[in-house]
Amino acid sequence: MAFSTLLHDLRRDHTITDWDPEDRHAWDSGNAAIARRNLLWSVICEHIGFSIWSLFSVMALFMGPQYGINADQKFVIAATATFVGACLRVPYTQATARFGGRNWAVFSAVVLLIPTGLTMMLMINPGEFGFGWFLAVAALTGFGGGNFASSMTNINAFYPQRLKGWALGLNAGGGNIGVPVVQLIGLLVIWLATDQPEILCAIYLVALAVAGIGAAVFMDNLDHQTASGRAMIDCLKHYDSWLISVLYIGTFGSFIGFSFAFSQVLSLSFQSSGQSAAAASLSAAQIAWIGPLLGSLFRPLGGKFADRFGGGRVTLWSFVAMVASSVILVVSGTFADSHPGHRIESAQLAGFIVGFILLFAISGIANGSVYKIIPTIFEHKSRTLPGISGGAAVLWSRSMSGALIGIAGAVGALGGVAINLVLRSSYKANHSATVAFWIFMAFYVVAGVITWWFYARREVVLDPHFRHTGDIEVAGAGGVDDTAPAGPVVQATPAVDAR
Repeated sequence: MAFSTLLHDLRRDHTITDWDPEDRHAWDSGNAAIARRNLLWSVICEHIGFSIWSLFSVMALFMGPQYGINADQKFVIAATATFVGACLRVPYTQATARFGGRNWAVFSAVVLLIPTGLTMMLMINPGEFGFGWFLAVAALTGFGGGNFASSMTNINAFYPQRLKGWALGLNAGGGNIGVPVVQLIGLLVIWLATDQPEILCAIYLVALAVAGIGAAVFMDNLDHQTASGRAMIDCLKHYDSWLISVLYIGTFGSFIGFSFAFSQVLSLSFQSSGQSAAAASLSAAQIAWIGPLLGSLFRPLGGKFADRFGGGRVTLWSFVAMVASSVILVVSGTFADSHPGHRIESAQLAGFIVGFILLFAISGIANGSVYKIIPTIFEHKSRTLPGISGGAAVLWSRSMSGALIGIAGAVGALGGVAINLVLRSSYKANHSATVAFWIFMAFYVVAGVITWWFYARREVVLDPHFRHTGDIEVAGAGGVDDTAPAGPVVQATPAVDAR
């Protein structure tokens, strides 16, 4: 009976025509259930995509000397995966409009079978494949990073404005948690079978197959989805687009960069404290998942805080806190460097763990608050556009906001590349990460100054009559909100979202 039902669902027409999520009667009469079904499988596919994207953050813990891959090469492998995932975010925003949300979800799940299977091949044959093979496979795992953009764009089209915040928030959060989940499963594998990383790959091969079949059976295509790269090009003409992208390098770039690098930094630190490579890998795996989990869970809080206190203000204080967290890392690293052989004592090890965990949590908050600045920027600009007003101005504002969200998401992920490369250079030149910690701290200072100067120092007059009926319309470039707005956007006049 269950099989016949499944077969019937697979054979049904999966293209929906004239979908209008704002039609309340149609929504209550069945469209809500259709949207929830698509959301569920979108979350599953995106979640697994994030896990595959960060797969080598776990594999690095299994890669002992027998693999012939040293520490600085592991950072390059992580940077490669991050770079490809960041670059694919832009074209992936266009994919659902061109190929259909269901079709692309199936493809994006099935295509990840390739890097997962190849990773298994590399891990069960230590020493037989060189560094180039690992780079190539890591690049293929980057396709999992692109899944986020297509998933968010697709779900945005299914939900009415009044529910976009909830739907996109659930979709984003469910996806991001894929990072700590794969690290937790990796911990379980290390605990049960230290030298068998292929078990983790096998688990995700099955998960990808289930996700692909589920997407094929239960998801749908919408016939009216459109995407235009024009909004993305127009968006780049505004200096705020570049400033927000810089800020997002410091927020999401920190989250994804540290998600890839944290386990490796911990493993090297535990080895410097006197543990064997195997013991250090287990110790690192026991801790590494905590940071990405907190960063994922704190993202919605950033949006809520920004609703209450202002996006500029929350972002500014987030960067101040990230500077303070970096100071903990710098001090701990400096003390460790003063010891013979850069030996790390328990106090410095604790400092590294605390500093990184704080950076994860605060970067999560900042992710939400930075994206809260975006709609107010373009809402303000739309009021000064010559020749358009009313509904046209609103559409322009939403289109520009959606485009910037897509751009910032891609550029921000490139910050994760920089983090891994900076850490690699620091370890290679100095046998410690202290120089990298100084660079991170300096960047957070610069980002904080930018936030203060452009978005937090001006007085704002809030318009008590302005009530946004929903969250950002992810249109134009098909841009997506990594944090998913937590509530209505407050219009600021006459200054750009100063607080």
